[in-house]
Amino acid sequence: MFTFQPRWKEELVVTGPGGQFVLELPMGILSAYLPTESAWQEKAPDWAKDSYSQLKSELEAWCSENKAKFYIEEDAGVCVNGNWS
Repeated sequence: MFTFQPRWKEELVVTGPGGQFVLELPMGILSAYLPTESAWQEKAPDWAKDSYSQLKSELEAWCSENKAKFYIEEDAGVCVNGNWS
């Protein structure tokens, strides 16, 4: 359902059926950050709000395949349409 593409600004571009958003992806120690489920409801694009479980599962698998750490944090950023929240 989701595809993940790292980009140079320590960002992970996530593409899904309704569009794109960006998650934090620090490169010093490759790590992906996802907000908690409750924070996700406030930060996510409307089309992705109901897909948290699927996104979490697919992002965990991507991190495992790419030897990246995976963190779920309340204050993890999400960028939608160029705006970080």
